[in-house]
Amino acid sequence: MKTNVLMVCLGNICRSPLAEGILKSKTDPKKIYVDSAGTGDYHIDDLPDPRSIAIAKKHKLDITSQKGRQFSVQDFDRFHHIYVMDTFNYADVIALARDEDDKKKVKLILDEIFPGENVDVPDPYQGLADGFKNVFEMLDDACEIIAKKLKETHPHK
Repeated sequence: MKTNVLMVCLGNICRSPLAEGILKSKTDPKKIYVDSAGTGDYHIDDLPDPRSIAIAKKHKLDITSQKGRQFSVQDFDRFHHIYVMDTFNYADVIALARDEDDKKKVKLILDEIFPGENVDVPDPYQGLADGFKNVFEMLDDACEIIAKKLKETHPHK
């Protein structure tokens, strides 16, 4: 059985598409399924932000097949792990949780690097181009840890 991992940010065009692409590059697609979504409905069916595409391409990752979609309650049924980019996304996803089992699946992605510190991945959308570089590096570090953990564990329902 595959382990399903979902990356979540606000619009699903900057941070979560990068996290999806990075984790896919570090895991076996036969064992791990990775997707992304946004808590907002602003960019449904849109491609990732051109700046996310560019920084991914610089690292030999192609995220141009991704399309924005909105997080839904059904994602709790489809995914074993749900990584959110910041505390606002966390609150939005937790608000949709139906029970404790749903809530246990949700985690801030940078808790992998800074356990318990509730560090946000900054949203680079309004910022300068180097914001995307910094976000890529943070997500790359976090996804390295996630990939290692996924290789060591087995999926559970």
